[in-house]
Amino acid sequence: MSMRLSFFSGLATAAVAVTLYPLFAGSSWLWSSLGAILLIIATGLLATRYRLPGWLTPLAQLTVLWVYLTASFAADDAWARIVPTRDAFFTLAELTARGFDDIQRFAAPVPDNPGITLITAAGVGLIAVMVDALAVRARRAALAGLPLLALFIVPAEIVAEPLAWPAFILAAAGYTGLLAADGRERVGRWGRAVLVRRTRGTARPAADAGGLRLSGKRVGVTAIALAIVLPALIPTLEPNPLFGFGVGGPGNGRNGNTISIPNPIVSLKGQLTLPDNATVLTYRSSDNLPHYLRMWSLDLFTGEQWTMTPPTGRPQDRVENGPLPPPPGFRAGVPTKRAQMNIQISEDIDDLQFLPLPYPATEVGAEGDWRADRSTLMVFSTRDYAEGLQYTVTSDQPAPTRDLLQAAGPPGPEVVERYLELPPDLPPRIRQLAREVTAEEVTPYDKAVRLQEWFTGDGNFSYNLQTQGHGNSALIDFLINSRVGYCEQFAAAMAVMARVLDIPARVAIGYTGGTNVGGTWQVGTHDSHAWPELYFEGVGWLAFEPTPAGALGQGTARPPDYSVPPPDDPATGDATSDPSESASPDETTSTADPTAPRNPRLEDREGTLAPVVTEEDPPVAPRIGAGVALLVLLLLVPALVRTLARSRRLRTLNRPLPDPGPPAVRLGPGAPADGTAGITGAPAERADPADRTGHPMAGITGARTGQGDARARHYAAGVAAAWAELDDLLYDYGVTRDPSETPRTLAQRVSQQHGFDPKATESLRHITTVAERMLFARTPGDPGLLSVDLRRVRRALAATAPRGRRIRATLMPPSTLRRLRALGTRLLDGWDRLESLRLRRPRRTTP
Repeated sequence: MSMRLSFFSGLATAAVAVTLYPLFAGSSWLWSSLGAILLIIATGLLATRYRLPGWLTPLAQLTVLWVYLTASFAADDAWARIVPTRDAFFTLAELTARGFDDIQRFAAPVPDNPGITLITAAGVGLIAVMVDALAVRARRAALAGLPLLALFIVPAEIVAEPLAWPAFILAAAGYTGLLAADGRERVGRWGRAVLVRRTRGTARPAADAGGLRLSGKRVGVTAIALAIVLPALIPTLEPNPLFGFGVGGPGNGRNGNTISIPNPIVSLKGQLTLPDNATVLTYRSSDNLPHYLRMWSLDLFTGEQWTMTPPTGRPQDRVENGPLPPPPGFRAGVPTKRAQMNIQISEDIDDLQFLPLPYPATEVGAEGDWRADRSTLMVFSTRDYAEGLQYTVTSDQPAPTRDLLQAAGPPGPEVVERYLELPPDLPPRIRQLAREVTAEEVTPYDKAVRLQEWFTGDGNFSYNLQTQGHGNSALIDFLINSRVGYCEQFAAAMAVMARVLDIPARVAIGYTGGTNVGGTWQVGTHDSHAWPELYFEGVGWLAFEPTPAGALGQGTARPPDYSVPPPDDPATGDATSDPSESASPDETTSTADPTAPRNPRLEDREGTLAPVVTEEDPPVAPRIGAGVALLVLLLLVPALVRTLARSRRLRTLNRPLPDPGPPAVRLGPGAPADGTAGITGAPAERADPADRTGHPMAGITGARTGQGDARARHYAAGVAAAWAELDDLLYDYGVTRDPSETPRTLAQRVSQQHGFDPKATESLRHITTVAERMLFARTPGDPGLLSVDLRRVRRALAATAPRGRRIRATLMPPSTLRRLRALGTRLLDGWDRLESLRLRRPRRTTP
């Protein structure tokens, strides 16, 4: 068993481990992981060298890994700072537990503190042991990709932004190298593997095994290249989560584009039960009225708790780009109340990455990378914190009339699918109760108002912070038995009952309006609140307030005007107050009147302002067109390279002749007086490796020009450029070249076979003649206008070539493709030389 496979298994693990970089803020995790991998490689090499049993090697590697982790993280408790002891074991266990706590507490990139670094190094080390066991001991290199894939999935699943393509290429190349090393080992069992390609200075004999290895490497390199290029060309029907911007669920920390969401319910109960009502934020409003400030929107009810779908925020949804996206379901013609607010978050608030905002906010002016989720209008950041942040908000809160709400149509299918879902095991008693309470109502709006009235009035509910829970059993106890709870139970219960009645509902968590102190509204921890939001088509999401207010409940909770049932006296008219009566002078009312000030959000939706793109997904057709255009550009790269090479050579041919200078060589007896004697022939330009065909003119760039005068060097450079261009022309148009042909013989054969006219024949003969003279003549002389000769030869070749050949010579010139193949061959040769390195010198045997 060769030791090469052990080395490549560790190298593959290290390459894949590099993809973990987005998860950490520092680099100590990397060096600790690489140290573990190196020790496991060394253990594997020694096990192979001394032929340990296959089952014993993983145990030895795990022991070495334990010793390494002890020496790195618990040296003070180890014997001789390296040998594990009982105290060292408990120290590692304590660090591991602390690390898991930090992972749950921090959002990526997490600090690489000792606990997290220990977990990472141990995990990478275990992956390295598994890869070595599968690839080296079990000789199943392909199966070793499973633990490597498990390691790669960690950042791919957590990170919302795409991994850097160099990291992906490195990981893929590591696994491909492991497969290639395994293939070489298998071929080596049948004899010594040899190369099939010519390398510098030697030509090695051919072998079928070498050709197979070469094909495999080309397939691997091509697959990696396609994996990078194709996703950029193929349009998708929806954004790829690896290329988006979002947040994870509670406790899920993700890279710089994700956030760790605290449990909103736990946060709410914790703030309400604090002994002191600490100030969370203060704000001033243009209408000098209190406003509910929402942070989280919970849309999923599992039967045990309300949770939220992870919000997403695209780059164009940054609040700095202009108005926020339009609120779902809102249509023109609905009256709104505009308020402008200046909010200041307390310096004592930690780890807050969601902005408290009135719903729906139109514009937000906040420093940092804050983005809006389109479906809920939550504004959050994965890079910035709200601690001490001061920001401005403009909101246009709907003020619909009762008639408008009663005439609301059925919600759309996307709203129904997301906001009417209930667990199948919801107790029938809750469904029955919801229908009984609203039995006399007809429209969804009337049923919603009746539910709110039942919770705050004739339902005989009371407010008490000592209760908790909102699962099925807790709901039954709250709704039927005790009827005692706090805002969490009221909001959750009303949202569930609304969904039973086919009214889309969700739970909002944030703060009530607070208390007015000298014109400034102060919001404290005791103002934490939960309330239901119900959806009405054409109006959108509206807040309702089922929690009892005043002395019996949360003092700053107030039901909105549109949710208050009208009084029995018909003379009072509609219970919904006219927005103009309660609005302050700074408040703007938006109606259907075309002369009234327009809502910027509606303008954005109608396309008159449109500072940002508001579609959920870009159209497919332009993305297909962009992909096709990029593919065409890629296909035209060989033609562009060929054009640039031709232009460079023609510039060389058309350079002005330099002034004659002093002779560059000493004149000997009998030397010509023109100073051209003694031209030694140092190369003016290196020969193209692709031209090494054995033809005597393949080395034209090595003509005797190195020590001649300026004119001779000028002539030699021109002849070399002309010959290189002629060689590419012949290759592009499919003209073969026999290595035994002299230049003049080549010119004669090509002219006769292709039927050149006299001028083209003379031009071809002139190019080959000056090339021979440059190689062999003592005085090469003036080569003449070679650019004109090349133009005639190219036209003559194009005139006699088939149409397909002409198109290929223009768009996909074979001469350029030949150079690309030569470059790939040289790269694979380098790979072969790396594989041919021997990790130990062979033993000499004596007869």
